[in-house]
Amino acid sequence: VQLQASGGGLVQAGGSLRLSCAASGRTSSAYAMGWFRQAPGKEREFAAAINWNGVITSYVDSVKGRFTISRDNAKNTLSLQMNSLKPEDTAVYYCAAAKTLFIPSDNRGFDSWGMGTLVTVSS
Repeated sequence: VQLQASGGGLVQAGGSLRLSCAASGRTSSAYAMGWFRQAPGKEREFAAAINWNGVITSYVDSVKGRFTISRDNAKNTLSLQMNSLKPEDTAVYYCAAAKTLFIPSDNRGFDSWGMGTLVTVSS
C-alpha cells in the first residue's frame, strides 16, 4: 500500500489543522493505521493510531483531548484533526499502516509509510 499525507502548513498557536492520508495500491480495510511525527532534532514518535474499523483509537498523552484520528475505509483515507495546536506540535507528520486489524503494541508493527507533511505552529 502506498500512502500520501497532506494538509500540513503554518498555523498560529491555538489554531487547527486537518491532515489527510490517501492510501492507494493494494489497499484493504484490514489495516490498522497511525500518525507519527518527527520534530526537528528529535526521533520520530507515535502520535495517534486507529484500528481497522475505527472503533479503537490510541493517542500519545501530549495530544489527548486535542487531536482526533479517524478513517473512511470507503475512500481509503485517514485523517488527523488537530486542534489547540502548540509550538511543540511542530513536526513532520507521517501516516503509516500495519497489516493487522488492531493497533500494534510495538511501533515496528507499522510497515508501510508515506512521505511526511510539515506542520509548523508559531507562538
